[in-house]
Amino acid sequence: MNVTNLNHAVLWVRDASVSSDFYRRVFGFEEVGSERGGQMVFMRAADGPNHHDLGLFSVGADAPRPARGSVGLYHLAWEVTTIEGLADAARALGDAGAMTGASDHGVSKSLYGRDPDGIEFEIMWRVPREAWGEYETRGVVLPLDLERELERWGAAGRPVS
Repeated sequence: MNVTNLNHAVLWVRDASVSSDFYRRVFGFEEVGSERGGQMVFMRAADGPNHHDLGLFSVGADAPRPARGSVGLYHLAWEVTTIEGLADAARALGDAGAMTGASDHGVSKSLYGRDPDGIEFEIMWRVPREAWGEYETRGVVLPLDLERELERWGAAGRPVS
């Protein structure tokens, strides 16, 4: 087996139309299809190569929130292509009241949030591999100073000289 990347994720949600609205507004995803009377919604990242990046399957309004610390998926990480894209995501998450945190992992800069069902996600920007340095073999969680990172990495996503 030679897996190269995650193609899509499917989430159990209370109401696929509510979740679809959130991922459209906050992430800019577009709806590809809605099946079974809106109980299944498929979405794609704008300009993405996949048929769909996210499937949302309704399970009903009374479904319990995910239990923190139990066995199962902790979060999904969605990647943006530029550090400016991460700053845009910070604004969108803040406007939606969905931001829960931010971290500097050395090899990536990350924001964290929750969707309407409490499902956690990460939005991250990957530092160019040649700049990973000591972090290449570590898994650090440091505070993120997004303004400093914007200054450091500049408009092209490369260190500013």
